[in-house]
Amino acid sequence: MAAYSETIDLYSDDGKLLKSGVTLDKVSPLVNPATSKIIDLTKRTINVNLAGIENTLKAGKLGGGKIRGRELNLPIMENKEAIVARIKEMVQVEEGDDTEILEFNNGQLLLVQVPRKRLDNAATYDAAITAVSAATTYAVVEQFDVDMFNASTVKAACWGGYPHTMDTKGSNVTSILNIPQNNEGLGFALRNIPVNHFVMMTGRNSLQGAALAATLETAGEFEMGQAIGAFERNQLLCYAYQGLNANNMVYDLVKANGENGTVGTVVQSLVERAIEDKVLTQGKKGGYFQFYNTNDPMLWNAYVAAGSLAATIVNCGAGRFAQAVSSTLLYFNDLIEHETGLPSCDFGRMMGTAVGFSFFSHSIYGGGGPGIFNGNHVVTRHANGVAIPCVVAACALDAGTQMFSPEGSSKVMGETYGQIDVFKKPIDQIAEGVDLIA
Repeated sequence: MAAYSETIDLYSDDGKLLKSGVTLDKVSPLVNPATSKIIDLTKRTINVNLAGIENTLKAGKLGGGKIRGRELNLPIMENKEAIVARIKEMVQVEEGDDTEILEFNNGQLLLVQVPRKRLDNAATYDAAITAVSAATTYAVVEQFDVDMFNASTVKAACWGGYPHTMDTKGSNVTSILNIPQNNEGLGFALRNIPVNHFVMMTGRNSLQGAALAATLETAGEFEMGQAIGAFERNQLLCYAYQGLNANNMVYDLVKANGENGTVGTVVQSLVERAIEDKVLTQGKKGGYFQFYNTNDPMLWNAYVAAGSLAATIVNCGAGRFAQAVSSTLLYFNDLIEHETGLPSCDFGRMMGTAVGFSFFSHSIYGGGGPGIFNGNHVVTRHANGVAIPCVVAACALDAGTQMFSPEGSSKVMGETYGQIDVFKKPIDQIAEGVDLIA
């Protein structure tokens, strides 16, 4: 990738300086070690709900349904140590490799880190979930000497409806990532993560949640070829200013408008900041209207991306409702174009995304709240990594107005991945990672 001389300062979610004079390339998902760790663990870390398997078998609730007569009463939690040891023994490739099993909630939840060798020698990332699902099934069958007539029931508790369903519907073994067949094009895997997962992994912290989403969205943009050549700088600038609170811009805009501000006052604050930083200069005047010029459209795009996030936090935070995120993204960017005569975020794609998003999330279609959308969804995929971070911030600030709350859809993500620093506090971890780059 290109080396950049321009620098940014990285600030925390509470406005404190973390690292100054960071060259733009050092926050790249291809370079920063903390980002690499996030991507690595996203691919090879799998949730196992051991208590869930025990309860599922006891009730005969398999594959998202219930099969009477197929109940199994197995004391799985009483035999947890033996089952965990056997899972690790089968998942690892070599004794002492990077296989690791973390236990949460007194061992009711496991986080199994599959060894890199399994993914290095596989075509896709589903090598992680298949290995863990199979190992968990085998460990339970072996531990309780389950016969050939009931082994399939244990399999259904671990694999869900698969292969009767394309995915593992109703499974107690889950991944952050969706199955490859559900990715709607090249490079969408890291963008196919529900908003509510990000909310729970970061403990409902709006800026940290936006940062985690921006990190994986940006990594996805790199994967799909959107950050090649001149476009690389545009992607990195948007990621830095919006996702990583570069130069404290998002924090400053929210602080200036948090008490009495509106979407419109965030527009004013952003334009004032851009003029002060010499990103905008006054252009021609047409009657009462003042046009603006910029010599750096990519930097202006990053400023507007940061402004879009700030406007979301101000508006959705004031109402404690997530549903307003789509209209906020639409009208903030519409106002930006009317105020400056320059393109809005992602050169208009954010606004276009917001129009469809309003319809699908809560208009006459009303298919579901913003929290169940992702960057792979046909409605929200079009803005290049800059829309989903705003949706995450809105859902983090929501006070229970969604049909599908983060606690309802993604609680296990907070109880497992949310206990790991690179997922819980990505801004801080990425700033620390800058020092580890040679």
